Amino acid sequence: QVQLVQSGGGLVQAGDSLRLFCVASGRTFSSYAMGWFRQAPGKEREFVAHINWSGGSTFYADSVKGRFTVSRDNAKNTVYLQMSSLKPEDTAVYYCAATLAFGVEVGTQEYIYWGQGTQVTVSS
Repeated sequence: QVQLVQSGGGLVQAGDSLRLFCVASGRTFSSYAMGWFRQAPGKEREFVAHINWSGGSTFYADSVKGRFTVSRDNAKNTVYLQMSSLKPEDTAVYYCAATLAFGVEVGTQEYIYWGQGTQVTVSS
């Protein structure tokens, strides 16, 4: 069992930066690839970023490529999402999630454990 606890959301202005944190319980964190998703009001949850178990491979949605960076520190059981040049359309609840699937997974169904979500609001 893995529990994911998120922090770091908030209200920022367009163009600002924000860093999200996702801390995992348990000793097997490094066994999991991690994903970030977001869900805006009235919309489906969408893929944002993926990082493999070692942190050596990352993948991004086109909408955030070049602006967001996912990283992880397995010694701290933590995955990060650094968000820069934020836009109002980035406003959503952001979720981290863990998967044992091999390869990049952009669908929610492959993720086993989910964080509680954290609100990011970008004002224009």
